[in-house]
Amino acid sequence: METRFSRRGLLKFAGATAVATTAFKGAPVAAAPAAPAAKLFYTEAGTGRNVMLLHGWTCDSNDWIGQFPLFESKYRVVAPDLRGHGRSQIMPSGAYTPADYVADIETLLATGYPGEKFVIVGHSMGGQIAARLALKRPDLVDAVVSVDGALGFGDDAAQLFDKTVRDLNAGDPGLVVPALFQLVYDAATDPAFKCWHARRVQGMPDHVVRETFGPLFFGAEQVGVGEASARFCERLKVPVYHLCRDPAQADRMRPWFSHPKSKVDLWSNAGHWIMQDRREDANAAITAWIDAL
Repeated sequence: METRFSRRGLLKFAGATAVATTAFKGAPVAAAPAAPAAKLFYTEAGTGRNVMLLHGWTCDSNDWIGQFPLFESKYRVVAPDLRGHGRSQIMPSGAYTPADYVADIETLLATGYPGEKFVIVGHSMGGQIAARLALKRPDLVDAVVSVDGALGFGDDAAQLFDKTVRDLNAGDPGLVVPALFQLVYDAATDPAFKCWHARRVQGMPDHVVRETFGPLFFGAEQVGVGEASARFCERLKVPVYHLCRDPAQADRMRPWFSHPKSKVDLWSNAGHWIMQDRREDANAAITAWIDAL
């Protein structure tokens, strides 16, 4: 059942079914029973090409506030809150693998927009979710824009991520996550954004924060770091535009994408939230790439 409200279009809730398949590093991987449906809050506004905006870990769809005015003037924009985030349903422990998140978006598109395809723009974790869905269901995805997406990281980042998993499990996520974020801001990042990001984490259930992060980068099904990420990206057949901040990562990832319209761009003078730190530049670059598809 779907509930509708109003926000320059539609505010909606939708159910999705997911299957958990990913484990943490060192643990055996086995298919889990189908998780209960997650009711996703999402907004829809604008007309034109279908574009979906997916936020990152511990975030919500309001992260795209700097994109909504322009994007909704050009495209039909759907922006969900992922399970356990924002206004979407909080699921019990054990339902926060990448496969769970992908299945939610797959069901939202397949049932809410049957026969249609979307360009999916994802930030951070949202970029990995978008790419995973593109590989699983290319019939639903026209192209992927990955804004500093959780793909293509090297060993140095993996060490930091491993420490983060341990710190999350042992400590208070409301303190651990803001400390991690301090490492990925630019000197020019607005302090108001930093405050917003930290306060939002402190309002989330601990199990959502803890259980979501690790499977992105560890376990047999991870695609965020090392050779596993390379092999995953090489299998993508849709166009991919990856924006990242690390020169080594950009050089490493450029050969991975086979579609002739794919590209990897290095963005300096920006923190992890590229679309917030360099809003106008990011908006221009992303819409120009979408319009040229």
